[in-house]
Amino acid sequence: MSKHPLISIPLDIPDVRVLQIELTKDGELILTVESTLTSTTCRRCGRTISERHGVDEPRLLRHLPILGRLVYLRIRPKRFGCPWCDGHPTTTQQLDWYDPNALHTRAYERHLILQLVNSTIADVEAKEDVTYAALLGILDRWISSSVEWETLEPFATLGIDEIALLKGHRDFVAVISAQSESGQLHVLAVLPDRLKATVLAWLLSMPDAIRAHITTVCTDIWEGYITAVEEALPNATIVLDRFHVIRHARDGVDTLRKQEVRRLKKELPSEVADGFKHTLWPFRKRSDALDTAEQERLETLLAYSPALRQAYVLREQLTSIFDTARSKADGLRRLSLWRRRVEKSELSCFASFLSLLSSRLDLIANYFINHQTSSFVEGLNNKLKVLKRRCYGLRNVVHLFQRLTLDLEGYRWFSPWRASRYSAVSGKS
Repeated sequence: MSKHPLISIPLDIPDVRVLQIELTKDGELILTVESTLTSTTCRRCGRTISERHGVDEPRLLRHLPILGRLVYLRIRPKRFGCPWCDGHPTTTQQLDWYDPNALHTRAYERHLILQLVNSTIADVEAKEDVTYAALLGILDRWISSSVEWETLEPFATLGIDEIALLKGHRDFVAVISAQSESGQLHVLAVLPDRLKATVLAWLLSMPDAIRAHITTVCTDIWEGYITAVEEALPNATIVLDRFHVIRHARDGVDTLRKQEVRRLKKELPSEVADGFKHTLWPFRKRSDALDTAEQERLETLLAYSPALRQAYVLREQLTSIFDTARSKADGLRRLSLWRRRVEKSELSCFASFLSLLSSRLDLIANYFINHQTSSFVEGLNNKLKVLKRRCYGLRNVVHLFQRLTLDLEGYRWFSPWRASRYSAVSGKS
């Protein structure tokens, strides 16, 4: 009777038989296998050949672990001679479950790709005892360096934004994403810069059928994005993101707050000026989000500065317009009334925002059609920032695209517990 209880489990590799099982002194399993297929395709003429001509050198391939043990498959690929080609060249049999140039089975590569989701190459290298170069090669084989249009769900909404690769530097890359009709987020491209020419060239490279289906483009107020979209997607509605638009007004009012606080601290007794402490966040928060203590601190500040109170009220009125206007016509009408109130107040803190209204009013008002924002784009940028920190920086835009795609789609594509569209589309298993 065996010293240890034994069980049988399927190898889940097609067209092979197990010839021998060896347990090494290090506790690793080495399974010697051979192919049950009796033919291959001639590398020269492409015909099916079945005339045996020996075997190739043995290959040792890392496979999925079994009960915590490392598993290797040892195979000597069969060779076949071609009776039709001159010189009767031989061809080594190619099997679907491993790549001829790889050190791992495809099943194990899929496992490694799953480990890379929301992780780093260095972490997986340490956990799985696989080399950094091997993991990079697996990433390149399994994750495309550019979007595969045929695998995408239908989408009509495009988003464009940028992110700095290095904090404190202005080396921006443009991130283009899409929101599908089911609400799913997809990264389409990470471009090396945010120049109009770069963005325009990429937009024009999209398949015509997909470009024709795009109805809405959400973007910030960067001129290069706007003009590129106007040229490449003339029938799409451009929506300037509400957050970026209102930030112009809020930044101006916050600058006024700083100026007023400095002035009041110089003019008022110190015991009065001490009441202005801890007013920054109550001032920046929406009025309907303040608790009683915050409301009292804010009122202490506004009581000494009529100009700041007026600016604060106008800022909240602007926010209310974006919250409650239910059509483009209604939004335009209310923005026009608000602008007249600002001009009558003679406050200079809204100058930047008024200038933006003059130049891009129609694109700003497009927000009121469906209240569409770039929130899905900003969410993607936040994920990219986390990815950069986790990897201690990623300067290569191709690797950025691959890792971002993997983090977004990895569990859906590669998890054995979820339906995998990837297998059906790509044929990889």
